[in-house]
Amino acid sequence: MATTNVVWHEHKTTKSSRAAALDQAPKVLWLTGLSGSGKSTLAGLLEQKLAAEGKHTYLLDGDNVRHGLCGDLGFADKDRVENIRRISEVSKLFVDAGLIVLTAFISPFKADRSYCRNLVEQGEFVEIFVDTPIDICEQRDPKGLYKKARAGDIKDFTGIDSNYEAPEAPEVHLEWKDESAEETAERLYALLVDNGLLG
Repeated sequence: MATTNVVWHEHKTTKSSRAAALDQAPKVLWLTGLSGSGKSTLAGLLEQKLAAEGKHTYLLDGDNVRHGLCGDLGFADKDRVENIRRISEVSKLFVDAGLIVLTAFISPFKADRSYCRNLVEQGEFVEIFVDTPIDICEQRDPKGLYKKARAGDIKDFTGIDSNYEAPEAPEVHLEWKDESAEETAERLYALLVDNGLLG
């Protein structure tokens, strides 16, 4: 149910002044892809690269937020939608703080990713599709989730019995097959810089 009798309070310190103080353009770098595609690994390596350059960042990881902010949610479609809604709102707050926020979430539904895009200003949302074939994701299977899903022990698993709606026009389409994580992260960084996506 929507909150009523609440009015947004405009503060004197603004997003632009915070960003200017940090000397950076606030962004949401939204990594999406199947489980095991390498989103979290790449997000972590990219954040290290940005931090080494003096950028002010924060990384929101799918598993980590389910220990607190989204700890009350399951994995049914309605829970996945609510999970991404909460992350989108948190991402908006980080952008308002002037930060570069990186997110690593399967975020399987186009509408949910669009929800976050529409919360921030044009150019502040960068969708990064980590396009790793499902057979490679299954070979990696770092948490043993695909094996459990194939055995029927996990229901509503994206790519197995729950749909993944691949981005149609992401700012970055990153195919990852044979390269190392470090090589792929360097390629991702180069794509962001070459396309002016870091501001």
